[in-house]
Amino acid sequence: MRVNKYPVSVVRYEEPYYSFKKAVLDCGGFDRLRPGMRVFIKPNIVFWTRSCSFPKWGVITTSRIVEDAVLLLKEYGIDDIIIGEGIVADPADEETPAHAFEHLGYNRLHQRYGVKCINIMKSPFKSVPVENGGRLRFNQHVLESDFLLDLPVLKSHNQTVVSLGLKNLKGTIDMASRKKCHSPDSQYDLHYYISRISDPMPPALTVIDGIYSLERGPAFDGKMRRSNLLVASPGILSADLVGSRILGHDPSQVKHLALAAARAGRPVDLSDIEVSGESLENIASYHEHDFVYVSDDNGEVPRALARQGLQGLFYRKFDDTMCTYCSGLNGLVLTAARQAWKGEPWNNVEVLTGKKMEPTSGMGATILLGQCMYNKNKDHPNINKMLVAKGCPPDPREIVTAFNEAGIELDSQLFEQVDQLPGFFMSRYEDDPDFDESFYKID
Repeated sequence: MRVNKYPVSVVRYEEPYYSFKKAVLDCGGFDRLRPGMRVFIKPNIVFWTRSCSFPKWGVITTSRIVEDAVLLLKEYGIDDIIIGEGIVADPADEETPAHAFEHLGYNRLHQRYGVKCINIMKSPFKSVPVENGGRLRFNQHVLESDFLLDLPVLKSHNQTVVSLGLKNLKGTIDMASRKKCHSPDSQYDLHYYISRISDPMPPALTVIDGIYSLERGPAFDGKMRRSNLLVASPGILSADLVGSRILGHDPSQVKHLALAAARAGRPVDLSDIEVSGESLENIASYHEHDFVYVSDDNGEVPRALARQGLQGLFYRKFDDTMCTYCSGLNGLVLTAARQAWKGEPWNNVEVLTGKKMEPTSGMGATILLGQCMYNKNKDHPNINKMLVAKGCPPDPREIVTAFNEAGIELDSQLFEQVDQLPGFFMSRYEDDPDFDESFYKID
């Protein structure tokens, strides 16, 4: 029987730096840290656009927490600090990460404290074996660090139920590896890979940034909340188990957490965890993780579109094989379809995404979104009329063309102005004092 339980601290974020320091010290988070160590900080910047002032509440790690982390590391005699993140679908795009680092204040941390900021996509990677005989390519700077400071956001996720410390580390692998994680293999799937993503990492401290939390994440079309919480643990799995409970989800129903716990020989009921600080019963609040779809003989679309009356569109609900780069367009396509609805049923247009879906017979047209869908179903006998938007991710112009040929007239301007879309969603919080831009600035 285990005598010493795994420590997790849960504190209210009430004061810059001091609240963060309390969370770290209460769980013994820096007990393995020594002066002179090389430390890698991994925030969560799941999305960025240069086209609008992008409010980030619940989507991106607050700059306040990143600065708190740097200040505490400096107090512990750490001078070699790297902040690294891989943001964009196009590894050749260096301007967007640079814009993010500048506007989130990371460059000020470089000027003041010598912190290095790196675009993971432009850094060297190292191939690491995975248990199933496959390999993933991890950022070399992370692997060669002496200590990892994992700073995810407290959010639910439409594919993995929650996105916390383990899921955040998916951002340390290269683009090909990220796509590989969204495998159609029922055993070696997204949840399998996430449950093992921390295996090659150095000793770590996870601090989940819950100043803002997010429902139906991981992106800006979810629902943001002001939660003012920090969850910290020297064990990534322990932090995630507690974070899942705070989000109102039973960890046994979060597949990657259940897999990780089983590998470690640990229960998922938190019985081997000692939580200090806030009572989980008092702070747990259910965060929906998914968008509900309505399916009947008239179509299959998200509930909001069904309420609008859309008929004749069978936009099959995405699964966990749809990778980040296609999912970034998914919400936009649905928004465009909603605007295209004029009250007359469409001709049974089926839309398929990801890597597993197969066409249904009897459809008027089948749209294959993305290279994976095209490769899988290009010769499928159930397709009456095949329309394709190939590419990884697919070209927005090809998406518009495919839908237009199916009789759904999408507004091409929406796709030309896609970088403006986050501002539209974030404008809901413009006059709410709880949603404060200062948390994403470093003065």
